[in-house]
Amino acid sequence: MKYVVMLGDGMADYPLESLGNKTPLEVAKKPTMDFLCKNGELGLVRTLYEGMPTGSDIANLSVLGYDPKKYYTGRSPIEALGLGINLCDEDTVFRLNLVSISTDGDFEEKVMLDHSSDKITNEEAYELLDALSAEFASDKILFHRGVSYRHVLIWKDIDYGYTMMPPHDILDQKITPYLPGGKYGDIVLSMMKRSYEILMNHPVNIARMEKGLKPANCMWLWGEGTRPQIDLFSDKYGISGSVVTAVPLIAGLANGMGLKYIPVEGATGDYHTNYKGKAEAAMAALDADDFVFIHVEAPDECGHDGDTELKIKSIERIDEDILKPVLEKLAKSGEPYRILLMPDHATPIVKRTHTIDKIPYVIYSSDEEAKSGLEYSEKTAATTGISVEFGHDLMKKFII
Repeated sequence: MKYVVMLGDGMADYPLESLGNKTPLEVAKKPTMDFLCKNGELGLVRTLYEGMPTGSDIANLSVLGYDPKKYYTGRSPIEALGLGINLCDEDTVFRLNLVSISTDGDFEEKVMLDHSSDKITNEEAYELLDALSAEFASDKILFHRGVSYRHVLIWKDIDYGYTMMPPHDILDQKITPYLPGGKYGDIVLSMMKRSYEILMNHPVNIARMEKGLKPANCMWLWGEGTRPQIDLFSDKYGISGSVVTAVPLIAGLANGMGLKYIPVEGATGDYHTNYKGKAEAAMAALDADDFVFIHVEAPDECGHDGDTELKIKSIERIDEDILKPVLEKLAKSGEPYRILLMPDHATPIVKRTHTIDKIPYVIYSSDEEAKSGLEYSEKTAATTGISVEFGHDLMKKFII
């Protein structure tokens, strides 16, 4: 039996007046998703839990069959694993976003304009990160390059004890209520202020502003945590597998679970990713593995950006360029297979951040008769009466 998880990050949404009170999933042309849905089990599942962070770390940990309340120790340590960073027990790991904040007024009164600084390129980001490292790095504070605006800072021998707000959760808001606090709050705040002074005048940002792009003018630390202890996927489910993703967070989950991480050239973690390359990597992995998890970040980024048109197009690209060829390969193989289609959470256009709403999932099996007869959407999933309360239980339902 072959198993494929096709995960469109943040794909679920709310009805939009601009779309005739339909969601992007309802409007998108997605014949492959609709085929799987009509001929499979359609239901709702909750992957984000009350009292826990509403991030893709929790959601994807849940989708992969791990109870976040047992395994979660913070987002950033997972990303560090994805970047191949060796962590010590005494390390506190932070996600470092290169964000764009407003340029007028006192620092404490500035507004979070963009959590990704207009999807800054790796080359630009690395120059800025090098400038920050030259200012702050020591035997206790270490900077590690990631992808685009996503990077990692390790601070040794501190018990931070304070929760920082993800920047994508406070877009267009004043940062005033979300500044660092706790025992080390003053130190972190002074670093953030100094980062603004360094980055605002950096040649990379001067050039970006001349092109009409937002400057990556502040480092924002969040997602703090310590090294996790995660059971091997093969021990939990009895099969080995691979993960195809452009995002260090998901690569970190793969590495922690003993799944093979497959990088794809040209995979960017946004709408302009290499969809066909991801499909090719997944199909190659299926020749050797029984389980492949395909993660596409694009719908989530479009949700954070409030870009309805690109969110619809990203869903259509997933359907045409990834899901269709993978399904065709599986169908031709003659071997039984199962496909789990779902988002990890909703990222509604009107919210521009994650919500804990239940999301639609489909389980399609080549050798089972479970026909919903419905097209794939949030609305149709709510009509079936099928619901999984905790996301980490879904994998046990999927792998038989």
